[in-house]
Amino acid sequence: MAAPRRIVWDVLTSNGSRPEILFGARVESEWRLGSAITWSGEYEGRTFEDHGRIVELEDLQEPWRIVLTHFSPLSGLPDVPENYHSLRFELDEIDGGTRVTLDQDNNPTREAAEHSQANWAQMLRGVKTVAEREAAAR
Repeated sequence: MAAPRRIVWDVLTSNGSRPEILFGARVESEWRLGSAITWSGEYEGRTFEDHGRIVELEDLQEPWRIVLTHFSPLSGLPDVPENYHSLRFELDEIDGGTRVTLDQDNNPTREAAEHSQANWAQMLRGVKTVAEREAAAR
């Protein structure tokens, strides 16, 4: 992303909704270690409210890593810990901007992993759009 790491971090960790990011889902969290996080909105005509917790946060001097748990009731699975994913975001400064790495674990099938990959890729494209727009405005 052609934006400084701080701007990308701020876009990733901001509350509210942006049409470009995650289908316009509304994100809510206190953005502190242990705090809850929710994503709510509509996906393919179905209302959803995904949820999780912030389980790791690395921002000593400059923010660079956050790990969240994530559960989606749309999965049809019971809301129990073994059905949660971990999402790990790492932001690395590179020449001209920031590289974002996102890993997700605990995909029950290859198809589920591909579906998640497509959704998170779309979300990251939205983060890129917003972060680059905000960087250009500064």
